[in-house]
Amino acid sequence: MSDVGVGKATYPELRRSLAAQLPGFLTQQRWFGGKARKIGSAELIDVIPIRLQTSEALLLFVAVKYADDSEESYAMPVLRAASAESTPESSSLVIQSADGPVVLIDALKNEEFLSALLALIQQKATMHGEKGELRALQTAAYSRLYPASRGPLAPKPVRAEQSNTSVIYGNRLIMKFFRRIQEGINPDLEIGKFLTEKTTFSSVPPLAGWFEYHTRDGRVMAQGILQQFVANEGDAWSFTARSLEEFYKVAAQRPGKGKSGDLELVVPEFARASVDPYLFAAELLGQRTAEMHLALASERHDPAFVPEPFTMEFQGSLEQSIVGLTTRVFALLRDRASSLPEEWRVKAAKLAAREQEIAGRFHAALGMPIQAMRTRIHGDYHLGQVLRTGSDFVIIDFEGEPARAIAERRIKRSPLQDVAGMLRSFHYAAFAPLLGENKMQPAEARKMSVWAESWNAWVTERYLRKYFETAGAAVYLPQSQKEIQIVLELHLLEKAIYELGYELNNRPTWVGIPLQGISKILSE
Repeated sequence: MSDVGVGKATYPELRRSLAAQLPGFLTQQRWFGGKARKIGSAELIDVIPIRLQTSEALLLFVAVKYADDSEESYAMPVLRAASAESTPESSSLVIQSADGPVVLIDALKNEEFLSALLALIQQKATMHGEKGELRALQTAAYSRLYPASRGPLAPKPVRAEQSNTSVIYGNRLIMKFFRRIQEGINPDLEIGKFLTEKTTFSSVPPLAGWFEYHTRDGRVMAQGILQQFVANEGDAWSFTARSLEEFYKVAAQRPGKGKSGDLELVVPEFARASVDPYLFAAELLGQRTAEMHLALASERHDPAFVPEPFTMEFQGSLEQSIVGLTTRVFALLRDRASSLPEEWRVKAAKLAAREQEIAGRFHAALGMPIQAMRTRIHGDYHLGQVLRTGSDFVIIDFEGEPARAIAERRIKRSPLQDVAGMLRSFHYAAFAPLLGENKMQPAEARKMSVWAESWNAWVTERYLRKYFETAGAAVYLPQSQKEIQIVLELHLLEKAIYELGYELNNRPTWVGIPLQGISKILSE
């Protein structure tokens, strides 16, 4: 490749120009996941030109090496800025070429480039670079989701940019462009393709196509996925928060101090109008969750999806992983106990003293054979991963926990891990107004905590009842109610400990929610 089109810069010139700029540039980008880590170096490892109607864009692949010798790879589509003077330094790069300095900006904010991405999938094109190639591919559902007769679809970037960048095309398709790319089979792509092409499960956005980056030495990395756009009213977390706000308004008017003995086991008459609609929604969500798990357990030929039995080897590995998590989080808890909000220091100290007891619980749960099958699961299941679509729900984002390696996210596990994730999400939603950052006054929070526990109990019961009714005698469920309870509580405790570590690192003012959740699980 003699030059790469933008300012006629060659690949070596691009590498030289960008080497010094990339570390500072990356730390200014919202999508960059390594802001809290020290960058040792960042270098260009490949560049793929993408021809546009009026210009040319470049897809840059960058390897970031951190001070601890770990590495990550990022994809950066760029194109030449129309005006260098109006481009902020924090969002641009400058290369030196035969034509002089050239300012490069993010191509994912350019309408022509976004339209070109969709056209590449439509054409099933392959774009060649210095060290690899970008392949655009389609699923069997592509022509149904985007018939040729529809004509062009106007692109619109989603404003809430996170670790990935999303683009909506004509309210018909949505593309998720991965900024950080990882070697291996991306679970969001893999599970989306499986559910679209091999099952009838309809409560997920069907997959239309995807991008893959292939290196010349045989490595493959998912670059983006194209799905049907689902019109929605927001995620289930927002839907839940609105429902809880109505309930708390009514509950706040009740007399009394809200002692623990006042816990309502049945929805009282005064609360039915504000609670019953959500309980029906929780039932439906339980049904959709079970239908998802049944679909993921339905394969009989593809080794990546065929259910597998629990083994003592797997259970030992799982115990080692969970106990390791517990050790790390409790060390962090002891280290930061004195800096926590004052109202949680005593509870934090008491909980920290129970580390060995908790490890013993995990050993007891996993030391006996589990008579059930392991399957592929969602892996990061909570209210934020579900869209509310009027009277129904659609489940999204099958990537799994981002902190885990891709190979680990693809391991088959108990679907009850997803169920536990959703139950913890209900608990978080109930207590966020009481214990979160914008919490109520202490006296009001103490009174409302009883109603929060009641709401959580009502919702949990309805969700679980419908889940197990729908799942029936599914192969992935343990054979007795006692075993089901053991596995579910195992994952509830694991999830709450994971949450505690997250809050200690990121939101100390929220630490009361997982602290209270862990204490409640232990008391039961």
